[in-house]
Amino acid sequence: MPIFQYKAYVPGGATKTGVIDADTPREARQRLRLENILVSELKVAKGGRKTSQERAAARAKGPGLLQRINKMREQPAGPSGRDLEIVAALTRQMGTLLAAGIPLSDMLSAIIEQTETRRLETIFRSLRERITQGSSFGDALGDYPQLFTDLYVNMVRAGEVTGQVDVVLLRLADFLQRQRRLQRKITSALTYPVLMIFIGAVVVSVLMAFVVPKITDMLKDTGQALPGPTQLLVLLSTLFKDYWIVIPLGVAFASVVYNKIYKTNKGQLAIDRFKMRLPIIGELVRKSAISRFTRTLATLLSSGVAAVRSLEITETVVGNRVIADATAHIRTRILEGTDIATPLKATGVFPSVVGYMVSVGEQSGELEQMLDRIADAYDEEIEVVTERVTVVLEPLMIVVLAVVVGFIVYSIILPILEVGNI
Repeated sequence: MPIFQYKAYVPGGATKTGVIDADTPREARQRLRLENILVSELKVAKGGRKTSQERAAARAKGPGLLQRINKMREQPAGPSGRDLEIVAALTRQMGTLLAAGIPLSDMLSAIIEQTETRRLETIFRSLRERITQGSSFGDALGDYPQLFTDLYVNMVRAGEVTGQVDVVLLRLADFLQRQRRLQRKITSALTYPVLMIFIGAVVVSVLMAFVVPKITDMLKDTGQALPGPTQLLVLLSTLFKDYWIVIPLGVAFASVVYNKIYKTNKGQLAIDRFKMRLPIIGELVRKSAISRFTRTLATLLSSGVAAVRSLEITETVVGNRVIADATAHIRTRILEGTDIATPLKATGVFPSVVGYMVSVGEQSGELEQMLDRIADAYDEEIEVVTERVTVVLEPLMIVVLAVVVGFIVYSIILPILEVGNI
């Protein structure tokens, strides 16, 4: 059933926008008219299904440039930022409603009534339509990879097989909220240093472009030979004032080169390996990747997803090529008949304690619980590392900024003092 987006007038002359599902535009207008809503504009909503006439016209016309661009934008990327928070909250609501014994279609109707955005309302109306037509919940979710990742879809499918979709959804909500919490910790640790760098760059730029030239021009008018530090400052100020455009162009060029290199297999591996070797920051990157690996694998295994498929999904979400390659190696060895702990230790990427705990978990039959404990331990270590990063970087940025500003002040005061001595 297509989903239509409409603009209309309600009694009193006010305007209203919304979405409605109906077989044809005519039926949609009739249903709205029964509610005393006069439709002024009606079109198929993005994400909804078109009517047979509209699909035939679209096939005859062929894909235009705008359609191709929209298709590219809708490539699977998974939720991020605000979307991740919304998906986590909706997932918990869906799990709670199903656990209360509410049928799947009624649960989706309840979610539709409380969605805050048109986009989400359209998506969940489409999901309800697929369900009522006989599709499985997991397959319906798979149509929206921009919100529901492979991990999400496969866990729901495993829950459908075992009859525990509500349990899986609640487990997924916990997982997504932990992931978002981890992102916030890392972001908060890096926000202050980045802000300090930005403010420092602005202050130094203003000084070099406006303040320093005026003062140095006054010093030159005295006819006195300028000392070495002042001459260096004048040179740097002149270069900055005449060639400042080189800085943003250089940053843009470096960004383009970085992205191109990172898109290659060798480049991505080299960059991620370099990140993990950086002092302090590398420790944070490594611990975050290991936490994501263990938490994701534990969540998938505890939801009934097969070990090989769980590792395949985990490989795509760890966010680090070094850990991803190690995960692929583990998956290959499992296909050959080995356990998880042996190839995990052989990769040399994971700390020995992780391999030992995984081995104990496999022997005791509590691998999922052991992986969760590892993730919890690393999450606590990430908090310690983020605090350490903040403690180290904050004074470091202040010292660097103080040295730069101090050099500028010293270079300006030095010739003034010499004139006073004369």
